[in-house]
Amino acid sequence: MNRRRFFTFLAGAAVVAGGVTAIFRPARANSYYSGPVSDHFDGQKFFLPGGDGPRSFRDFLRWQFGEKAAPWPESFPSPLPADKPPATVEGSALRVTFIGHASFLIQTGGVNILLDPHFSERASPVSFAGPKRVNAPGIAFDDLPKIDIVLVSHNHYDHLDVPSLHRLWDRDRPRILTPLGNDVIIQAGRVDLAVEAKDWGDRVAFAPGVAVTFEPAQHWSARGMFDRMHALWASFVIETGVGKIWFAGDTGLGGGRVFRAIREKHGPMALGLIPIGAYGPRWFMRYQHADPEDALTIFDILGCTHALGYHWGTFKLTNEPIEEPATELAARLQAAGKPAESFVAARPGHVFRREAPFT
Repeated sequence: MNRRRFFTFLAGAAVVAGGVTAIFRPARANSYYSGPVSDHFDGQKFFLPGGDGPRSFRDFLRWQFGEKAAPWPESFPSPLPADKPPATVEGSALRVTFIGHASFLIQTGGVNILLDPHFSERASPVSFAGPKRVNAPGIAFDDLPKIDIVLVSHNHYDHLDVPSLHRLWDRDRPRILTPLGNDVIIQAGRVDLAVEAKDWGDRVAFAPGVAVTFEPAQHWSARGMFDRMHALWASFVIETGVGKIWFAGDTGLGGGRVFRAIREKHGPMALGLIPIGAYGPRWFMRYQHADPEDALTIFDILGCTHALGYHWGTFKLTNEPIEEPATELAARLQAAGKPAESFVAARPGHVFRREAPFT
């Protein structure tokens, strides 16, 4: 294995399988968080009660060297023009723009909220290797309105992009909220940068009728060597004047228990932001990434009126062909007798608007 391929391999391991954490697993204090034991923290690591953890490094090697990935094009530009959003969206109106991969801009109630902002060229711990963007962000960084709130779901490199977060802080000084432990990663030596770390169940209000609650997801965390499960991960229920939005961050289906609990606690979702890609091979990815079939099940459990599918077509993380998530989602919707517009495989620049409450 030549030097460049070796670094590419390590970068891919860090993004998809949590670095080389599983090669050496010595007892080690938590890298980011110190707090009381709870029903999802054992004093060193976080976990999802009754959930499924990540696969082993042996399984990762089996995937990397025993499975063949479909080729991706060097470029896969969105058919939609880049969005230039307004400065604000007032009142109960809702405007949601898909930026790319797992990044969204939500505008409502005079508040601008960014989800998992990622504007870098690679989703990787290094700048010269690892998954490279094949399309431009659906909003250019300089066209973003002033950002009030940033929500970061977990610390995998395709979701927590430190350079983007530092750029946003330097420009807008937004409130940055993230699950426990990720604050240490985001600050990354920036003593001037403020981050609020929250636990599952915490609710934060931003404006009248606009708030977020941190909830579990069927996922896990790792940033590099020896930090697997040292930081918490979360999905978000975002309250707006037209209904509730659920953003997965990243999730598998598991047994569906997580989503039934969210539905019972919060009621049906007006809009689901649900991942549909990075799922192959299924034997390796099923407990951490939803495929279109699982995404549609999550849609149904949460009682979503509409959904946008993301986590596909921007960074090559896994084995499936680049357009397969969208075509599979369309086929699943048709087979279920659901309108195609109820669950859209979003492309960068896609804008979802709502002026009145969902019915």
